[in-house]
Amino acid sequence: GYLSLLDETPDMPDEEKAKYIHTAWEKANRLRTLVNEFFEITRSHSEALPLQKTKVDLYYMIAQISDELYPQLNACGKIIENHVDEDISVYGDSDKLARVFNNILKNAISYSEENSVIKVSARELSEWTVIQFENDGEIPEDKLNVIFDKFCRLSNARLSETGGSGLGLAIAKNIIV
Repeated sequence: GYLSLLDETPDMPDEEKAKYIHTAWEKANRLRTLVNEFFEITRSHSEALPLQKTKVDLYYMIAQISDELYPQLNACGKIIENHVDEDISVYGDSDKLARVFNNILKNAISYSEENSVIKVSARELSEWTVIQFENDGEIPEDKLNVIFDKFCRLSNARLSETGGSGLGLAIAKNIIV
């Protein structure tokens, strides 16, 4: 729509043109992200990609992802507290685990309360390692069972605030399952 306005109104003032160009650019980037995420989830459903399992230092992985997310965290006054013991490691595909943790943490950053703390912890059981992500935010009880569904958005207000596609947690779930 913005591009049509630009095309149909050649005498539009430069300031207004710049505004419409910027908005069209933002919408195009959002669409690119959505298409890329859609292709990723479709590809992961259609391909049985073999896992490249190695020993993964869980503490270091969480620390590294937290560092990579610093700009987003800093912009909203949030921090990630890494409560994973330094001697905990897991056996898994490090690239896929990093994608899962990144998606979960980005979601926590987007939907947690301003100036809050996101906590990551882990505990080893006899045959499993349980990794827990905690943040301050509200998910209605009746929506807890759908937050990992494709295109799940808890409210239309969040759509414009965060710009998310509703695929990040679905991708995380698909990798884990």
